[in-house]
Amino acid sequence: MNVILLLVGLFLILSGANFLTDGAAALAKRFNISSLVIGLTIVAFGTSAPELTVSVVSAINGSAELAIGNVVGSNIFNILMIVGVTAVVAPIRITRGTLTKEIPLAILSSVVVLICANDLFLGTGTENVINRADGLLMLCFFLIFLGYTFAIAHNHSDEESAEIKTLPVWRCVVYIVGGLAALIFGGRLFVDGSSEIARSLGVGESIIGLTLVAMGTSLPELATSVVAALKKNPEIAIGNVIGSNLFNVFFVLGASATISPLPLGGITNFDLLYLLGASLLMFFVGKYHKVRMITRIEGIVMIVAYVVYTGYLIYQL
Repeated sequence: MNVILLLVGLFLILSGANFLTDGAAALAKRFNISSLVIGLTIVAFGTSAPELTVSVVSAINGSAELAIGNVVGSNIFNILMIVGVTAVVAPIRITRGTLTKEIPLAILSSVVVLICANDLFLGTGTENVINRADGLLMLCFFLIFLGYTFAIAHNHSDEESAEIKTLPVWRCVVYIVGGLAALIFGGRLFVDGSSEIARSLGVGESIIGLTLVAMGTSLPELATSVVAALKKNPEIAIGNVIGSNLFNVFFVLGASATISPLPLGGITNFDLLYLLGASLLMFFVGKYHKVRMITRIEGIVMIVAYVVYTGYLIYQL
């Protein structure tokens, strides 16, 4: 029964995110908002909506480990598995701007989480918790990232953006309302199912969040990246992953911690350092080649690194 709740919840979350994105993008287009701006905001929000829904619902329910594990686990999955699989399908070229600006931002986000989560080590608290002040700090970083994103947008023509569906206003509203309802209801089912599975297996919510929940909520990013690689546009995967990871830390985790402080519980520095290591790996792999590329061999190394991480978590049970 718990597995059914989990699967139904995941289906509703993914479907809701898709409908919400389509409806909001079409409505924005009717108000003459550029396709590029829509892509940088609404579509980016849509692909991270599953993580946002699960983490916020978890924070409200008091399942802090699930909320943090979802973000940390999703970001590790995004870098090692999604970029790895995409590189195996088609080697990924990395632009100079991505290597010198976007990837360092992803590294910064990992460092921010590591610092905010180490109150005991830094002597700033009596327990390791991502509190409301940390959450507000992350939201400030998110606003800075948005400003940076829109600044970049001025250097690209609107024609480069993805085509937006044309829909009647009433259908846009139905898509938006229906998508939000599916996200909220699906999020409740998914979190409840995940928590019950953790209890029935006798494992902590942190393990479920870092693995099962993280993989499930990262499906939109995985699908987008693999399809892009099959269409001979694997470079999209890097932007997709970096954008999603920054959104997850600065907005999803920031909003969740602002709603309710998040004690780390079973989330350890090993998990946070592994995330930082994955971000650094992506940087050095890209910098290693003169042509700034992630090859198939390096993609396989990334996949193996994720399998090793997951295996370690299972071994710790």
